[in-house]
Amino acid sequence: MSTTTQEPEPGSSASGPEGEDAARGPITGSGKRHGLFQRFLDLVEFLGNKLPHPATLFALLAAFVVVLSWALSQAGISVTDPLEGEEVEVFNLLSAEGIEWMFTSAVDNFINFAPLGVVLATMIGIGMAEQSGLIGTALKTFILSIPRFLVTFGIVFAGIMSSVASDAGYVVLPPLAAILFIAVGRHPLAGIAAAFAGVSAGFSANLLLSATDVMLGELTIEAAATVDPAYAEQMNLAMNYWFIIASTALLAVVGTLVSQFVVEPRLGSWHGEGVLADQDRSALKITAVEKKGMIAAGISLVITVGLLLLLIVPQNGVLRGEDGAVVQSPFMSSLVVVIIIAFFVPGLVYGIVTKVVRNDTDVINHVSKTLAGMAMFLVLAFTAGQFIAYFNQSNIGLLVSVGGADLLESINLTGLPLILLFMGFVAVVNLLVGSASAKWAMLAPVMVPILMHLGISPEFTQAAYRVSDSATNILSPLMTYFAIVIAVAQKYDKRIGIGSLISVMLPYSLAFMAAWTLMTTGWMWLDLPLGPNAPIHYEP
Repeated sequence: MSTTTQEPEPGSSASGPEGEDAARGPITGSGKRHGLFQRFLDLVEFLGNKLPHPATLFALLAAFVVVLSWALSQAGISVTDPLEGEEVEVFNLLSAEGIEWMFTSAVDNFINFAPLGVVLATMIGIGMAEQSGLIGTALKTFILSIPRFLVTFGIVFAGIMSSVASDAGYVVLPPLAAILFIAVGRHPLAGIAAAFAGVSAGFSANLLLSATDVMLGELTIEAAATVDPAYAEQMNLAMNYWFIIASTALLAVVGTLVSQFVVEPRLGSWHGEGVLADQDRSALKITAVEKKGMIAAGISLVITVGLLLLLIVPQNGVLRGEDGAVVQSPFMSSLVVVIIIAFFVPGLVYGIVTKVVRNDTDVINHVSKTLAGMAMFLVLAFTAGQFIAYFNQSNIGLLVSVGGADLLESINLTGLPLILLFMGFVAVVNLLVGSASAKWAMLAPVMVPILMHLGISPEFTQAAYRVSDSATNILSPLMTYFAIVIAVAQKYDKRIGIGSLISVMLPYSLAFMAAWTLMTTGWMWLDLPLGPNAPIHYEP
């Protein structure tokens, strides 16, 4: 698993004979006229396919910032720093000093790209749990152990929870949900839809901290530091933890209601073969070795958590902060290490019991396989690192944030209306640029400072981003995992293509977006903390 696979990249299409035709557009030699929604999907697919790869996009943005810095510098543009009260001019990156800086800082810009180190480190633990098979077996065990009347809820909930390792969610849950629905006499496509909705549209919600929190959090903290370094220093990666826990419960309920009262009635009764193949029947069973591995992994997790708590719970715990503080403490500063340990140890134990791991070489190979999948993320990190560094060094970031805040304030676009507009913008952009890290790396340096100047905390800006970035995933024809989901669906209906899948998933997206937005609005109205030491409003 890799962070880049967790976030879809543009450019993929459906596979299979029927899916291939559907991916080409609404008219594939049939002469049929298309509806407005189908034409809209074609436009999204066309525009998305014209966009460069996210890594290339960042390289182009970095080049644009260089040229823009020269133009603004020549025009004598400056801005008053609201914290320091000093006039700050745009730094010309094409000056002799600027060119020297770009050459000498390129490697540092890459290394200092906020999510780079923490994401790679986090994936060591999560990758071990995934590669050993623990996460996949845990998902299957949960689904198969819940009562029949909770099957739909369990599938949506398991999908949401699978965002700690979304490859496992996409690979395990849709086919398992289809088989399980057939076994209980229900339409398999309804099971696939429920699983897809949970895994994809709800991936920013969870009961656990994951690589998503690490990746987005580091970018948010870095962006906040350009406005208020002291405030950014006390921020933590669990800044949205209370919010995503509540989101998990909300989306699991909403997804269940949409499945049972909208999607499944629309699909109708299942008229396909009701007899499961031997391979399908085996998928509905947990082997004795897997059970033994799960028990051992569970025991190791309890012991691991217990040992970690010994460092936190006592008033004089080693990882406590000054005066016994927990929020401002070494513990909160070392959440990445905690995540690594909490996933690595149970994953290792499961692998040893199931004999997937026989020696230290197997451990290294499993971890290496996970990190090998991060190659695309490394390329993205290099170009994104240059863009962010150029943006900040040129002082264009300060110019945009102060000027943008003044403009929005002058037209009285602040508070909740601004947040809702921002969420709508992200939801639309998500149809064209699937990568969550790429979008946030582009938006965070601009939107976090602007909203801070308008009294909105970086933590709340990130939470609002996560809502919109998740809810419309299942509507993007460019999403990498569409090919996987369509391939599974075509096993039961050969006519399934991109358009038909999106029509099934649209009710989930609309319901998730509506319910999640209402929750976000209520959270802001009640002024509830989003996580540990994570307020809604920012006060300099």
